[in-house]
Amino acid sequence: MNDLVIMKNKQAVTSSLRVADTFGKQHKDVLEAINTKISTAENSALLENMFVEGQYTASNGKSNPMYYMNRDGFAFIVMGFTGHKADNFKLQYIKAFNEMEDQVKFQVPSTLPEALRLAADQAEKISVLQPKADYTDSMLANKGLETISMIAKNYGYSTREFNKLLHGLGIQYKQGKTWLLYAKYQDEGYTHVEPYEYTNSNGIKQVRNTMKWTQAGQKFLYDFLKSKGIMPLVEQPS
Repeated sequence: MNDLVIMKNKQAVTSSLRVADTFGKQHKDVLEAINTKISTAENSALLENMFVEGQYTASNGKSNPMYYMNRDGFAFIVMGFTGHKADNFKLQYIKAFNEMEDQVKFQVPSTLPEALRLAADQAEKISVLQPKADYTDSMLANKGLETISMIAKNYGYSTREFNKLLHGLGIQYKQGKTWLLYAKYQDEGYTHVEPYEYTNSNGIKQVRNTMKWTQAGQKFLYDFLKSKGIMPLVEQPS
């Protein structure tokens, strides 16, 4: 029973011959059941990827037809087999398919083209995941305060546009010339207000408060905006 499922063309399959033997059926009856299914016009397109024709050599030396079938093809054919013994065999097949498919997942490439294809696939997966990692890693690595202008730039907004966005989302409001968090966010440690010295149009030095975002605040903005479908530039589809 150890060869219920085999590997063929890098896919876990069984054969009509093996199914007939396991379930105590005549092989010709299993072949007839498969041919009937395949020949049904409405099903042919769906079934063509489940079954592949093959040959086996009988005890008399004659070459006879058979079918290889994947997990879906097997399930489609044996679903009508009933009885306690049949159920036991089905469970054994399911276990065999699972074990074989697990082997495929961790199969080491045996040729250079396969190795190159695997490396390319892995590189593609990494390239998809890397932008998010780059953004969140750099954000979490910054233990200091961040200006809203820098955060806005990461999202492709001007400072004015981004402040208006956060206001529209109910995160902050403007008091005089300073943006402040609404009460529900004030005590979460998201921001820090500090004095900012500047020179006005008359050349006079003045001081006003400015709000900067902590690491926790940047993480809050990232999660909140993501929930609204607003992503940093590096995570937006190209």
